[in-house]
Amino acid sequence: MSKKVEQYLRSVGYEVRNLTFAKYAEAAGLEPMLPDHNAVCSVDFLRCQTLVFIGAVGIAVRTIAPYIKSKLTDPAVISMDERGTFVIPLVAGHIGGSNELARCLAANLGGTACVTTASDVNGLFAVDEWAARNNMVLCSLKAAKDFAAALVGGEKVGLYVDEDINVNNALPQQVEYSSTLPIGMAITLTKDLQPFKTTVRLLPKIVHLGIGCRRGTAMEKIEELVLSQLAQLNLDKRSVAGIASIDVKKDEQGLLAFAEKYKVPVNFYSAAELNNVVGEFTASDFVAHTVGVSNVCERSAVLDSKGGRLLLHKTCKDGVTLAVAVEKLQVDFQHTGLKK
Repeated sequence: MSKKVEQYLRSVGYEVRNLTFAKYAEAAGLEPMLPDHNAVCSVDFLRCQTLVFIGAVGIAVRTIAPYIKSKLTDPAVISMDERGTFVIPLVAGHIGGSNELARCLAANLGGTACVTTASDVNGLFAVDEWAARNNMVLCSLKAAKDFAAALVGGEKVGLYVDEDINVNNALPQQVEYSSTLPIGMAITLTKDLQPFKTTVRLLPKIVHLGIGCRRGTAMEKIEELVLSQLAQLNLDKRSVAGIASIDVKKDEQGLLAFAEKYKVPVNFYSAAELNNVVGEFTASDFVAHTVGVSNVCERSAVLDSKGGRLLLHKTCKDGVTLAVAVEKLQVDFQHTGLKK
C-alpha cells in the first residue's frame, strides 16, 4: 500500500521518502526508519510538508503528539489503514491541505476519506483552506474561526476585494458583497484594512520587488529602503512573492541575505530578457553602459510579476534602487486542486 501512496504522491508533484520499520525494510524494498519511527518523526515533522502514516491511527496520534504546535505551521498529517479503506486527515486539514489530500488519496486507492471538520461535513466554504490553495496569507486565525462558525450557524458573511482584483464565477454559499454584515473576508493588499467588525484579511502574495544595488551593498541598506517603501505604500511585507534583479547580481551577498532573511525567492534575469519587457521605464545611460539595460529595478519587477502593474517606480537610496510591481489577480472561489 505504501508504494501505491508513493506513486500517487509523486504523480502530483511531491518528493517522497517511503520508510518502514527496519526489520521489514529489506524485504519490502523500502528505506528503514532509523533508529525508530519516533526519532524519524521528530525530524520530519519539522521539515516535511506532509506525513502519511499507514497503520493504526493510534500509533500515528501518539507519534505526532509531542510536535503539534499550530494549524498555521503544522504539516499535513494523514493516517490510513494498510488496505487503504479509510484515509483520515489528522491535523492541518485546511491550511496544510490534509483534508483535500485525504480525498484525493481515497479516490485514487478506492477508499473513503474520513473528513470531520464542520465546514466540510456541511459542504460550506472553508476560508483557511481556500486561502492556502490560492497562495494567500491568513492574517487572523481567530477571525477565520469566527467566520467559519458564522457559516455553520447559517449566517451570511460579507466579501470585500480591492477594486483591481477580478472575481470569476459565483460566490460561495452564504457569502455576498456587503459592507453592513458584521463578519466578512477582505482580499486586499492594504495593510490592516478592516471593512467588517470581524474581518478575515487575506493577503495575496502577488507583490514583486525589483532591486538593483552597487557592488558590495550591505543587506541592511536594502532592507531599510524596501521596508520604508512598503510602509509608504501601505503594503504588508508578507504579500511579497518574489525579488528580481539582473543576473550580474546573482552573487550579490547583501541581496541574497535579504532574500534569505525574509524567505522570499529571488530570480535573476539577463539584460536581453529585461530589454524585452514592454513598458515605459525610467532610463539611465550609466546603467545601460554598465549592465546593458537602461533600467534594472522597474523592468525586473514587471517581468517577475508576469507583466504586472508598477506600484512604485524607481526609487533610490544609499546605492540601492527599488521598484514594486503587482501581479494581475483573478479570484475564483470555485478553484480546486491539490495543494502541493
